[in-house]
Amino acid sequence: MSVEELAAVPGSRHTPGDGVALPAGLRAARRLMGTRVEVFLPGEDEFRLLAAAEEALDEVERVEAQLSVYRVESELSGINAYAAAGPVQVEPRLFRLLEQSLEVAAVTAGAFDPALGALIAAWGFAQGSGSRPDAGVLAAARACAGAALVELNVEEQTIRFRREGVILNLGAIGKGYALDQAAAALRDCGIASALIHAGTSSVYGLGAPPGAAGWCIAIRDPRGAGGSLEEVLLRDSALSVSAPHGRAFREGERLLGHVLDPRTGEPVEGAFAARAVHPSAALSDALSTALLVLGVPGAAAVNAAYPPAELRVWESCATRGEMTLTLPSEAPCGVGLGCAVTG
Repeated sequence: MSVEELAAVPGSRHTPGDGVALPAGLRAARRLMGTRVEVFLPGEDEFRLLAAAEEALDEVERVEAQLSVYRVESELSGINAYAAAGPVQVEPRLFRLLEQSLEVAAVTAGAFDPALGALIAAWGFAQGSGSRPDAGVLAAARACAGAALVELNVEEQTIRFRREGVILNLGAIGKGYALDQAAAALRDCGIASALIHAGTSSVYGLGAPPGAAGWCIAIRDPRGAGGSLEEVLLRDSALSVSAPHGRAFREGERLLGHVLDPRTGEPVEGAFAARAVHPSAALSDALSTALLVLGVPGAAAVNAAYPPAELRVWESCATRGEMTLTLPSEAPCGVGLGCAVTG
């Protein structure tokens, strides 16, 4: 399928976020996975770059068709429909993603969980801003949620659920996984330098732009001050940011968002935002979600489990009415609600 938007970038300004300078190259975009997925490729060979961009975006489209829980024909929907009745064969790449998801669930003590579909649906976040479910509905959903209810057979490459009602939802790792696959497609096309982003939450820097050490990503200040919190340098690595209020509703004085704490079944409260940088975009995606659930107390443990990761958590400071930046490691990082690419 052709790109939906295509433009040559003659060393001018490029605006996936706030609009900043980039070297000359080609930009291609397509609406995928509920957001705008964009590829920027430095260089002057427009036909070669366009062919590579098409391959990368086609790969994201393939991942969306496989992982979407909103398409009854997707492989993930098929798993959700039949895995409680018996083992279901899984495509090898998806099987590896499921293995990785269950590993992160174990390492983070359930702060990240790929089997929260029943809870997401109960809270109304699947396709809306949400509302509190009745106590009985919530209890029933919690009984059907959790990675412990998912069983993988490595030898047979199959998956089964341990009870009816379990629903896999890979929304907290899927975009990152799609960026990893897109980056692999670009490498297969001989591309050594590119920037790929999926909306304002996930971005992957392949190599570096000409004459630079890496892709410099500005993290937008979520307080609306118009500036950036920090800049993060990406080179063959990904940045993911998570925040609880992308889809949210008010319950009295509380703002309850779409990120759920798998351990309680309730929306996350406390951490305002979290970010992760890792060579794997899938892992950076999953870890930023886990950090949002764990907050400051769990950040050091996650960092120890994934040493290449650079992690940060922001928390609201109720006593001073402002946010505090917590630094669990010495690597230069930041956190925010959106990314603006800087060159």
